[in-house]
Amino acid sequence: MRNESEAYDMNDSATEAFVAHRDLLFTVAYEMLGSAADAEDVLQETWLRWVKIDLAQVRDQRAYLVRITTRQALNRLRTLKRRKEAYVGPWLPEPLLTAPDVAEDVELAENLSLALMYILETLAPTERAVFVLREVFDFGYDDIAAAIGKSPAAVRQIALRARRHVDARRPRTPGSPEEARAALNSFQRALVTGDLQGLLDVLAPDVVFVSDGGGFRLAALRPVVGADKVLGYMAGSVTKAGGILTGEPTTVNGNPGLILRLDGVIDGVLALRVENARVTGLYYVRNPEKLTRVESETPLTSR
Repeated sequence: MRNESEAYDMNDSATEAFVAHRDLLFTVAYEMLGSAADAEDVLQETWLRWVKIDLAQVRDQRAYLVRITTRQALNRLRTLKRRKEAYVGPWLPEPLLTAPDVAEDVELAENLSLALMYILETLAPTERAVFVLREVFDFGYDDIAAAIGKSPAAVRQIALRARRHVDARRPRTPGSPEEARAALNSFQRALVTGDLQGLLDVLAPDVVFVSDGGGFRLAALRPVVGADKVLGYMAGSVTKAGGILTGEPTTVNGNPGLILRLDGVIDGVLALRVENARVTGLYYVRNPEKLTRVESETPLTSR
């Protein structure tokens, strides 16, 4: 049995390890859940389990912490899946304002984009966990197997199936950061000035508009597809809302986005997907419960 001094030292070591990897653990949980609030709850659950571990038996603290976080996130993801089935309209991830270093990591920024995370919503919970750990955080099959309680061979099959599913839906030629910023600037100018032709020029013919009001704000109950239909829907929404519309360029989940305000009050966060210098996807989050983190940056990392 440890004396009080030894117990304190172990707890102090546990705290140091947890704090050192906290941003990574949050990013793993958020990528799996699409909700910052739920990710924070998962971290709390992870901490409560972590402090009970005998650190002398842990070879890789980072991997072990991710394992605990993954298991807790999987449990919550299954609960969220039932909640989302009763959600009003499309469910979009909670947008996060991120620091420039996230945008500079092109691969991380792509994986954290609302466009990619929206696709991840179509995966089963275990498929999403495997995809996130393998494709986003580059964990080995053995570590993933330990995290989800399956064999490495089964994990390989799940990873292959999840990757094929995502690849069939993700952009084949994603725009460069420069193209994305240029498209965003053109879109912003056209939107706030009411230049319909300017909007039409920047939208791809098969553009998809997805809006999330969560039953609290007016939003399309299903994705709107096609430049003309998207333009008509957006023009109608702006007209109904009234007031002065402004757009503030920002970095959303490591990618260019806009904070839209009506008469100075935040109306929502808009993220764009750009291919070949044209906007192919618009993801607009209006649900006020998902707009609590648009005033300050959230640290995210894959390391």
